[in-house]
Amino acid sequence: MAAPDSSRRDQDPTPLPERGAGSGGSFPRRQAATRRFTLGAPRGATVAPDGSRVVFLRSRAGDDPVTCLWVLDVATGEEHLLVDPLTLDVPGEEDLPPEEKARRERVREQSGGVVDYATDRAVDLAAFVLSGRAFTVSLHPGATPQPLPVEGPVVDPRPAPEGGAVAFVRGGALHVLAGGAERTLATPEAEHVTYGLADFVAAEEMNRYRGFWWAPDGSSLAVARVDDSAVTRWHIADPANPDREPTVVAYPAAGTTNATVTLHVIGLDGSRVDVSQLDEYLADVHWDTHDLLLTTSTRDQEAITLRRVDPSSGTSSVVRTDTDDAWVDLVPGVPAHLDDGSLVWCADADDARRLVVDGSVVTGPEWQVRGVAAVDGGTVLLTASRTGTPTSTVLAVWSREAGVSVVSAERGIASGRLAGGTLVVSQASLEHDGSVTTVRGPGTSTVIRSFAESPGLEPRVHLFAAGERGLATAVLLPRHHIPGSERLPVLLDPYGGPHAQRVLDARGAFLTSQWFADQGFAVVVADGRGTPGRGPAFERAVDGDLAGPVLDDQLAALAAAADEVEDLDLSRVALRGWSFGGYLAALAVLRRPDAVHAAIAGAPVTDWALYDTHYTERYLGTPQDRPDAYERSSIVSDAARPATDAAPNRPLLLIHGLADDNVVAAHTLRISSALLAAGRPHRVLPLSGVTHMTPQEVVAENLLRLQVAFLKESLGV
Repeated sequence: MAAPDSSRRDQDPTPLPERGAGSGGSFPRRQAATRRFTLGAPRGATVAPDGSRVVFLRSRAGDDPVTCLWVLDVATGEEHLLVDPLTLDVPGEEDLPPEEKARRERVREQSGGVVDYATDRAVDLAAFVLSGRAFTVSLHPGATPQPLPVEGPVVDPRPAPEGGAVAFVRGGALHVLAGGAERTLATPEAEHVTYGLADFVAAEEMNRYRGFWWAPDGSSLAVARVDDSAVTRWHIADPANPDREPTVVAYPAAGTTNATVTLHVIGLDGSRVDVSQLDEYLADVHWDTHDLLLTTSTRDQEAITLRRVDPSSGTSSVVRTDTDDAWVDLVPGVPAHLDDGSLVWCADADDARRLVVDGSVVTGPEWQVRGVAAVDGGTVLLTASRTGTPTSTVLAVWSREAGVSVVSAERGIASGRLAGGTLVVSQASLEHDGSVTTVRGPGTSTVIRSFAESPGLEPRVHLFAAGERGLATAVLLPRHHIPGSERLPVLLDPYGGPHAQRVLDARGAFLTSQWFADQGFAVVVADGRGTPGRGPAFERAVDGDLAGPVLDDQLAALAAAADEVEDLDLSRVALRGWSFGGYLAALAVLRRPDAVHAAIAGAPVTDWALYDTHYTERYLGTPQDRPDAYERSSIVSDAARPATDAAPNRPLLLIHGLADDNVVAAHTLRISSALLAAGRPHRVLPLSGVTHMTPQEVVAENLLRLQVAFLKESLGV
């Protein structure tokens, strides 16, 4: 939602040209057209180190998927459009190179245009790609984008820290353009080798989407070499177009071989130094004026090691190793350095995730640190939740002089950036639509305009702590419901799995849930064991069992919700979900048909041996070492058991995108075959050409409508 005029220091007198005509129509149509009401909202902010400018991404309207690049002058509050893709001579999004399509799938990018950019150290120059063509643009008002004089398709162009050169990947090889001349720094030696790209599990599970890093002086780069020749090849066909060749993907399923990832320091002069042997996973590379640091992890993820590397020899020394009998989580934003060289890290202690500076814990157990957002001189900007309040995430700053102080609202979901004393805060809340992004400079405060559409639907959320575990739970009733007037069928609407929350102090988290409620349901959303924000012990309660604890907690929240809110009819309960939530939905009707009477399972993981190494083995180990954990957690064997009077068959709708390369359609096909063999009726909805995301407007809209129809039919509404 656009901020009120009174919230801005001054107004831009030049009206923006109309790009979108407004999506109109029903909530499902509008949500689909606006990509869940995210189009037109500012995102991806970068603050110049002197604090004078903020660069950000934003499309021109709430239904416009073409993202533009903007810059804000902090002193005046004026916004300037730097890059509008529609004014440049580039082909459409259908011409994206395969590597860029894969990167966007990993980050769940649903828009087009300038969806990512990289800058030099001073934030004077940005590089970006449009349909495989590389451009640079000066990050000052009035600048004009300039195409790089290189052949495409280009992936991930990144300027050198001091400017003067741009490195990029093309055809799996690393190139650099410097002084007007292009040079190839690293060429693949074999068919399945790449330089400068992230491997699948790094991008999908470790949030590492890049594969090369400039040295601070711009004389060399640290470059990841990925060899996935030993990784199992899977074939994803398009049954709707049988004349097309199946897509071949290297997919490291649990218990199988990972890609071999090595790191090399490659100089612009052609020199090459191999970094000494790494652990199974290269999780992060951080190269600043203080050190070249690597974060690596063993395959079982019970140890994460931070290493300092000598770029001239490739030898490394261990800075610290963190261990845990279950696993050690990767924390966003670390390692980093204060301006005096002090190391910034995060570690677990006293059942809290803590900020650690130069080996000393500097935050108390009252904080659950979610990540480090930025380091500005001697100040650390971190995201954190107060222990016991997982539904809110605040921005806080820490310094040796002042300790920890909160710089955002206490309630809501906050994120931000900090540099040169200028703070950017993006704040979501249950009190307003979307996020409000505010730039606070010395003596100034400016709200960056949002062109995102208002959903026109205000969720009425009742939040409470459910049961003996105090599970974060929300209940939403139809907005027209009169208490005591009728008993409502119940829809459980969780994600329920690790690394994601659904119960948040933000309207955007509940828009779809409220729409389902308005169709005549009491909707219950709960975050059980395994979800973040409650501390390491709560997260690690799913070690060795991804089924029992999460299902038990959903049913505990359901029972508590019925005690907390009147009119819930526990004789008519359904569960819907996507990905892990889809797995949980199918799990519920197979193992607890007494409590859950219908389910919609979207893109469910039904057999954990078919999911990737890094995610699955963190919780279950390998199928070879812990077959019992896989048997407990997978549900294909449950589906193969015939229904009985004590455990009757319940309506189950399986939905799966046939182009999904994350949770492949084999998951749904295998459980469907098992159900059929056991004589258990069910429905399968295959989505041709759809991946793990469903950004297509018609698909996204009609999926909601079909789900409501299925739920009403199944529960007798």
